[in-house]
Amino acid sequence: MEIFFLQANTISTASNVNSSYNYLPIGIQFLFAIGFVATVLGLTHLLGPARKTSDKLQNFESGIEAVGNARQPMAIKYFLVAILFVLFDVEVIFFYPYAVNFRALGWAGFSAVLLFVAFFLVGFIYIIKKGALHWED
Repeated sequence: MEIFFLQANTISTASNVNSSYNYLPIGIQFLFAIGFVATVLGLTHLLGPARKTSDKLQNFESGIEAVGNARQPMAIKYFLVAILFVLFDVEVIFFYPYAVNFRALGWAGFSAVLLFVAFFLVGFIYIIKKGALHWED
């Protein structure tokens, strides 16, 4: 009976060791995925039709005839709002680790999050004061 427990204990501790053998199934799955993608792309290239007409080589414009130059300048407000959205969206992502570990972080973590929110609000107030979100022009 002692030998069985000794062997079971040895097996369980050996499986907890971080070795390259533990990553073998992931590597095999990765190779199968790459092989599948390569096979499907190769088969569609070999078996698919290859009729290159002038209609197929034109850009697809959703059925609407192209009018004017595509290189005309756009309003900078669009890009500014897009960049601000990404900036504030990424800042909100930083709340997730605090939400997961708020008990373990205690009051020190709470004060750090309050400081983060204060900086976040100062930046937002600055953007509002500068008029970055006003669209009337």
